[in-house]
Amino acid sequence: MAAAREGLPDGRYGRSADARADRKLKIVGAVLGAGLLGVVAWSGVHYITKTDVTGQLLRSKPVSDDTVEAVIEVRKDKDRTAVCTLRSLGANGAEVGRKDVTLDRREDHFTETVILRTTAHAAATDLEGCRSVSGS
Repeated sequence: MAAAREGLPDGRYGRSADARADRKLKIVGAVLGAGLLGVVAWSGVHYITKTDVTGQLLRSKPVSDDTVEAVIEVRKDKDRTAVCTLRSLGANGAEVGRKDVTLDRREDHFTETVILRTTAHAAATDLEGCRSVSGS
């Protein structure tokens, strides 16, 4: 009677083609899974941090020692009310003025001139940011 052959000895002839293919599939799957996880994380962060109101300071100039005129550009939904915060800094870097401006114009893109009162001569003015008012 002929003895049944059991198979090739382990380690003698190297890995089989199936084992190599399985390893490559695992690596490709891990890379694609990590990429998908990165896209999902980026999308989540982008969704959470996006703003529905944007503003930009176009120009500002001191009108007097206690007044600054600033022009801001605002983009928002027509039915939203925005609040933009402006601040002025003195020559030494200290804040000399701050103002929250409520903008409820029914336009989606416009410019607004704002007069900002200061406690001393302003050397610089910046727009800290704009946000949508809750409930609007």
